[in-house]
This record gives sequence, structure tokens and C-alpha cells, in this order.
Amino acid sequence: MTEIDAPPHPFDAAIALTPVADGRMRSRTRPEYANMVGPFGGITAAALVQAVQRHPDRLGDPISLTVNYAAPIADGDFDITARAVRTNRTNQHWLLELTQDGVVTTTATAVFGVHRDTWSDTELDMPRVPSPDAVPLRGFPDFIAWARNYEMRFVEGAVPDQDAGEHPDSTTTLWVRDAPARPLDFPALTALCDVFYPRVFLRRGRYMAAGTVSFTVYFHADAEEIAAQGDDYVLGTARAHRFSRGYFDQTAQMWGRNGTLLATTHQLVYFKD
Repeated sequence: MTEIDAPPHPFDAAIALTPVADGRMRSRTRPEYANMVGPFGGITAAALVQAVQRHPDRLGDPISLTVNYAAPIADGDFDITARAVRTNRTNQHWLLELTQDGVVTTTATAVFGVHRDTWSDTELDMPRVPSPDAVPLRGFPDFIAWARNYEMRFVEGAVPDQDAGEHPDSTTTLWVRDAPARPLDFPALTALCDVFYPRVFLRRGRYMAAGTVSFTVYFHADAEEIAAQGDDYVLGTARAHRFSRGYFDQTAQMWGRNGTLLATTHQLVYFKD
């Protein structure tokens, strides 16, 4: 009997890259990860991390990533160019561009590095929350296609109903993992860092035009710590600091169920009121 290969996980299909000319790598947007305008920003960032991880000159694991969303990505093919601009003994600095038909839509910088055994401590405490199985499943509205690729269990700050009324703070805390379940790795963690809906929705109690301008992830865990999470839920908590003149910031922490701080992330988001 011939063994039939299982289809790839939707996430792996969405970040798949094929080498093309001039050192570029090509991918394609997927309707499963569509957002209101263009693809889910987290899947774009994950593809950029994957581009460096696939590069033959890559040193070590991701340490930090900053993605600047310069223009919407249209449905269809896109190319990623990754270039190491400096390699030191323990870290490596990268410049990345995502283009469509020769036009830049996204730029990014990344730092990869080799982890060393040193003194360590985590000053931030993991939030005290119920276990995932004690929190009901609740996702985003059906018209947000990418959110259907995640199991979300909101401890606080779920997506508000339209015209729900203003909320006194912008904090959301939730358990989240890929659906179907998938072992955690650096690209998947990158995407998870962007699963939080715009904080202004919660504060104002209604949907409005908003989009990420710049997105940064700091990876605190190494490959072994991330692999130890398996396909379990990750706890994320996010909040804003200030809304002003059409922009707000958004900061979040991502925790393994075992209490490991996996990543912290920051965004600058524009909105129209």
C-alpha cells in the first residue's frame, strides 16, 4: 500500500518559501490568513523570520525582529530578500525587504545570535490566570479569516461587541495556540505575538480603521525552551500606554504554560476615529 503524505499545516504552507533568482525567496499570500486589508501582519513577520532561518549564512537563533509595514500586500506572489549586513562572533544583523512586482511593501531588520550560558533572571511575573481548559473558547468575528487559525481563550479583554461602550483600560489576556495544534517554533511565536486586536477597539468599545505601522519582537527563549512548549497554549497579555493624534502603542508578553517568558513585543498602530 502506498503511503500518502499528509498536507502541510496551514501555517507551514503560509510561510513556505521557494528560492528564485538573485537570492530572492518567493512566497504567496493565503486566503486562510487574510485580514481586513491584506494578509495578517503576524504571518508576514513569520515569513520574514523564516527567510533568515532558511538562509545559508544564518548564525544562531532570532534575538529581535522589527517589521515596518510600508504598504498593503496584495493577494498573490511576493518576494523576500534577506541580507546579512554584519556578522560578529555571537550575533548577526540582517536587512530584509518584501516586494511585489519590484515595489517594496515591507521592510525589516533582524538580529540573530548564539545564546551563551550566563546568569539569568526574569523580573516580570507571569499573570495569575485559570488554566486554558477552565476558560471558554472565544475568537474574533467570522469575517477575520486569519483568526480562525488559532484557538483563543480570553481571560479578560475579549473582542468587544460593536458599540459595546468604552472600557476603562486596554488590557487583554488570553491563552492561544495554533489550530490545528502545531509545535511551537520561532516563526509561530512571531505570529502569536501579533494575535492581539487593536487596543483602541477595547477602549472605545467599537471597531474602527486601524493598522500596525511597526512591529517588534524580542525573543527571550532559545530554541530548546521553545521546543519544550510543544503544541501547548501560550499565555499572552497586551495593553496600550497612550492613544494620541491618530497613533497608539501596544505592548505584550508571551508566556509558556511552564512560566517561561518566551517573548515581549511592541507595536505602533495608527487609527482613524
